[in-house]
Amino acid sequence: MIYAGIDIGSITAKAALIEDNRLLATHTVFTGYNPAAAGRQVFDELLMQTGISAGAVKKVVATGYGRASVEFAHKTLTEIICHGAGAHFLNTGVRGVIDVGGQDSKAILLDAQGHVENFAMNDKCAAGTGRFLEVMAQALQIPLDQMGEISLGAENPVKISSICTVFAESEVISMIARQKDRRDIAAGIHRSAALRVASLAGKIHLAPPVVMTGGVAKNKGMLQALEDYLGYGIKVGAVPQENGAVGAAVLAAGT
Repeated sequence: MIYAGIDIGSITAKAALIEDNRLLATHTVFTGYNPAAAGRQVFDELLMQTGISAGAVKKVVATGYGRASVEFAHKTLTEIICHGAGAHFLNTGVRGVIDVGGQDSKAILLDAQGHVENFAMNDKCAAGTGRFLEVMAQALQIPLDQMGEISLGAENPVKISSICTVFAESEVISMIARQKDRRDIAAGIHRSAALRVASLAGKIHLAPPVVMTGGVAKNKGMLQALEDYLGYGIKVGAVPQENGAVGAAVLAAGT
């Protein structure tokens, strides 16, 4: 049997297919202004890429902030539950998840079966999210997908004291005017964001083994800053951005 999971995030929509307890494929598109259309697009394109017909998919579970817009889903579940299920499916034995998405960040504590025991979430402020990093990359005039790598070359990371994204951006602009090294500024940006996320992990006493999910997991600078604050290594799976969709597919198979 084939099962599908669809994760409609604020920036990207992801889809995953599983069969016989193995991941078949994943796909990602931009959400844009129409979550319903993005959900249909990412699902249809994934089916086209795999050559699987919609009729062959037994059940679809939707998650993410736009999950209610996926009209063809059989069920909707929260992203907390789905990220936990996805992380456990892809990394058996993991006991914690740090998910940093476009508009929020989460720390999730799992039991041995991958069920959520506790979580902490930042969904009221852009600090510690992908949006925060995007704004700072624009201020530095650095491509977002290169900022993490650039930050690894820092020798004296700056300190960014503002929690608010707007004020933090002003700090960065001021540092640019003072001709601070961009590598040091980029490292300071990642350290600032990582501190917010690490505080979430601390609230629920997250301990290794921990996996990082979400699109920001691909950012090496953010990963290193998080590891420095937490004091332990963090795993990153093969499909961190699609982890929620994978979890939704896993839960579709189990319901």
